[in-house]
Amino acid sequence: MMQKILIGLIAMIGSFLALILLQPSDYQIARTTTIAAPPQDVFAQIDDFHRWQAWSPWAERDPKAKVSFDGPASGKGAVFAWSGNNEVGEGRMTLVESRPGALVKIRTDFVKPFVGSSYSDFTLKGEGEGTSLTWNMSGQNDFIGKAICLFVSMDKVLGGEMAKGLAGIKRIAEATAKKPAQN
Repeated sequence: MMQKILIGLIAMIGSFLALILLQPSDYQIARTTTIAAPPQDVFAQIDDFHRWQAWSPWAERDPKAKVSFDGPASGKGAVFAWSGNNEVGEGRMTLVESRPGALVKIRTDFVKPFVGSSYSDFTLKGEGEGTSLTWNMSGQNDFIGKAICLFVSMDKVLGGEMAKGLAGIKRIAEATAKKPAQN
């Protein structure tokens, strides 16, 4: 009887491990908002890491996190590094492509709590007097990431944080949008 229980337990563990291995490695999460401000005003909030503390949902989670900047003040080559509490961890973002008013691409390298990399693309599209802004995050999960995704929806968790970030960009860009001169 004990042998049957042991075989059953091994089969269950093996099935669970196989289920994890069969999960997709790639992930992609996207959120979009419309902002009543021209693309250049929205772009300014994203292209300069110094401005991220005002709208990033992760900055709120640890206002005492140590941050540093390297490279140019904005645009391609700009770097933002952070080290904070368990909620924000530690890592480094590098701006890898910048097209004014149209696109910002960022590589994020995480050190803590998990080692890994992800990519964020911020795509801006002028719509009348406003801007459609899409934040797309993508990357690959390792074995532990795949296991976590069996129990936690990355789309809901990260997507919710991305939506908060977009709302922050919207709030700031709309408040600072250049108003037409009045006669």
